[in-house]
Amino acid sequence: MSFKYPVSRPALDGKELEYVTATIGDGWISSQSPVIQRFEQAFADWNAVAHGVACSSGTAALTLALRALGVGPGDEVIVPEFTMIASAWAVTYTGATPVFVDCGDDLNIDVTRIEEKITPRTRAIMPVHIYGRRCDMDAIMDIAFQYNLRVVEDSAEAHGIRPVGDIACYSLFANKIITAGEGGICLTDDPRLAGQLAHLRAMAFTRDHSFLHKKLAYNFRMTGMQAAVALAQVERLDEILATRREIEKRYDEGLAGIPGITLMPSRDVLWMYDLRAERREELRVFLAEAGIETRLFFKPMSRQPGYLHPDWPSLKANRFAEDGLYLPTHTGLTAADQDFITARVREFHTAR
Repeated sequence: MSFKYPVSRPALDGKELEYVTATIGDGWISSQSPVIQRFEQAFADWNAVAHGVACSSGTAALTLALRALGVGPGDEVIVPEFTMIASAWAVTYTGATPVFVDCGDDLNIDVTRIEEKITPRTRAIMPVHIYGRRCDMDAIMDIAFQYNLRVVEDSAEAHGIRPVGDIACYSLFANKIITAGEGGICLTDDPRLAGQLAHLRAMAFTRDHSFLHKKLAYNFRMTGMQAAVALAQVERLDEILATRREIEKRYDEGLAGIPGITLMPSRDVLWMYDLRAERREELRVFLAEAGIETRLFFKPMSRQPGYLHPDWPSLKANRFAEDGLYLPTHTGLTAADQDFITARVREFHTAR
């Protein structure tokens, strides 16, 4: 079904075409393209972090981060219940076991419940900044210090939240705050970790390229064309974030006081505008008929077939999953678009 108001749409009105054309013109389209280093440095500089290591996806970034930190079979990683499944999969890909912690009222990991899940096998904590809300990183970093754990931040939805963990991982999928179509990037201040991330993403080739590979690694490389798009996006990140703040403000104002709608806590950066609706499925059908796309909240990890646990119905993450959705959220939305969307939400709840 085609929607007049899709949930997301990339903002490609900067120098994306210029940079991609230049990359094709000079022939550097592979993972050896110098534009990749330009993107890595630009994004690292914006975040005041020393090193950026680009890769093929946000999931790849998480997997590389865990591997670079030495996470493997027999280890455990603390992961939120409320997240996209890629967070848990990255742990599973390493051979380690994700251990899930329920969410708080802001959908982020409930930091008060992390310590009870720590065992002698725990190696790392993976906070996820859900929909652009910053986790309580002070508390998480304190727990990590007390238990000698590493911290991998899943910032797939949180470009603009500056990292404090050992490694922060960002997605560049087409629906993210900035995009390369596909792609990801890891940020770290540790030069040895940065070197290991780069080594693992490129098949662990030795310096002499002798085809003797001493460890299991990946082809998780980014292409020059993807990096060209991503670089142009980083150059406009401040503008993109400012526009998204205005979108959040207009939704807050337009949706205030509607019976049956519960607004969610504010976001540090706006990825998607999320809310709760008492008659969610009926509302979604009504909005779809008006050309407005919506998406559901994430389902708890313990409800997923690969991680199924019988306690999933009692989770707070599940209660949010049952009535949560998000509205179109992208920089192409005009004030008139948002007025139309909020008017349809209000119409549904006042006319029925």
